[in-house]
Amino acid sequence: MTDLSRRHFIAGAAVVATTASAGIPAVHAQKRGGTMRFVPHADLKVLDPIWTTAYITRNHCYLIYDTLFGTDQNLQIKPQMVDKWSSTNKGMKWSFTLRDGLKWHDGQPVVAEDAVESIKRWSKRDPLGKLLAAHTGKVAAQDKKTFTLDLAQPFGLVLEALGKPSSNVPFVMPARIAATPDSEQIKETIGSGPFRFVKDEWQPGNQVVYVRNADYVPRTDAPSGSTGAKKVNLERVVWRYIPDPATAAAALEAGEVDWYEQPSVDIAARLEGNKDIAVAIQDPRGTQGWIRPNHLQPPFNTKQARQALLYMVDQEKYLQAAIGQPKYYRTCPAVFTCGGPFETAAGAVKQDLTRAKQLLKESGYDGKPVVVLDPTDIPLTHGAALVSRELMTQVGFNVDLQAMDWSTVVARRAKKEPPAQGGWNVLFTWWIASDVINPAVHAGISGAGASAWFGWPENGRIEELKVQWARATDKTKQKQIAEEIQKVALDEVMYVPFGQWVSPTAFRKSMQGFLQFPAPVFWNVSIA
Repeated sequence: MTDLSRRHFIAGAAVVATTASAGIPAVHAQKRGGTMRFVPHADLKVLDPIWTTAYITRNHCYLIYDTLFGTDQNLQIKPQMVDKWSSTNKGMKWSFTLRDGLKWHDGQPVVAEDAVESIKRWSKRDPLGKLLAAHTGKVAAQDKKTFTLDLAQPFGLVLEALGKPSSNVPFVMPARIAATPDSEQIKETIGSGPFRFVKDEWQPGNQVVYVRNADYVPRTDAPSGSTGAKKVNLERVVWRYIPDPATAAAALEAGEVDWYEQPSVDIAARLEGNKDIAVAIQDPRGTQGWIRPNHLQPPFNTKQARQALLYMVDQEKYLQAAIGQPKYYRTCPAVFTCGGPFETAAGAVKQDLTRAKQLLKESGYDGKPVVVLDPTDIPLTHGAALVSRELMTQVGFNVDLQAMDWSTVVARRAKKEPPAQGGWNVLFTWWIASDVINPAVHAGISGAGASAWFGWPENGRIEELKVQWARATDKTKQKQIAEEIQKVALDEVMYVPFGQWVSPTAFRKSMQGFLQFPAPVFWNVSIA
């Protein structure tokens, strides 16, 4: 991206955020109590934030769990459950002490062993966690409140790992629950966070209910992102799953709900004209769209078939279908996001349908149906699915577009079986900039095979390069390695980026205390 286009997109996003946020009421005396009625972007079906990277699960877990460190709105890492910490021996030995007053929702105290077991389980799944684990000699509890982390090799991202803001988030769970194998889902949902999950009132496909945790002791510093005082003003938060966007918007306008997490941009534009509703940008750093092929199953177990996907994509066409309004989106060739410190166009290609057809022919594709998952309740992924069906058909794929809701995609994408047995060939997803901004956090470029993110690419070279990047201390060297990683990722077609955008959120002006963060958060919020 040129300097001019970079300034254009960043300035445009700022204009959108500023204009859309103009109607947000200033926070004065906030009312205590009441119920917040919220429309989430998807149905909650999976409760384990380590087993899945789904944002709906991450959002759920920010209510009920807490983290050792957090990330503020300026991407600064700050302590959350941790009271004090130290680093000695040139950063090779770390000590962390938990703050007073931490309790689990069952009344038991939070202890250091809980943090240790939670770190261990998280580090088996998360890309940055895996890098931390690869450089760790030992992590262990020293007493009830203190644990230590001894590095085996230098690693400069310890706090960034423990304060990671998005999927997979290193949420802290009771040790007995964190001992669950990472390949299995947890059976209990006991946290220490500002809200309690009311499992008896959970109705998948309809609602999720949370109540204020009266035992939660917030920090005293100002709230910012996932850091600072998580002061709860609400007695209850009720998520109402309303898959139809028009119905959800109508419920917001009628006052039947208070907050609509992710309206489409055309609906958001209409809502801006309602004097009772504020429209804001939840995460001004933006989001990246993905086309993810399944590397395990034909035809995408061959590089040529995957490269056919790469050459068929015209990002502008995808963004028009998925997002619609140019003020919210931009084309972006960078794997590590445009506007980020590792932005580059290295290895990117332009749409060439003739080349795509030739690559598909070279792959030996036999014409069998290619199962493409279409989450119809998410407008952006549904739009991407429809464009893909058109382009894949032009290139020569026999497309079997299967409609379902997003929560079904989240469950089905974990299946490694052939498509005819419930598996899949292609899915669509989106990741916020914080989750793809560098090689350490980017799940899409894992080449770890069976333990990689869904799609399961295997590539030893990219794993070597990621370790080199994590150990590099010179910024110029880091940029060089990141560029090489992008070249490999695009050549192997671990996924195809289809553009970048910012997403609006909408709420009634009776709601106060809105905080910008990649996930919607419900502390600091009140209903006037």
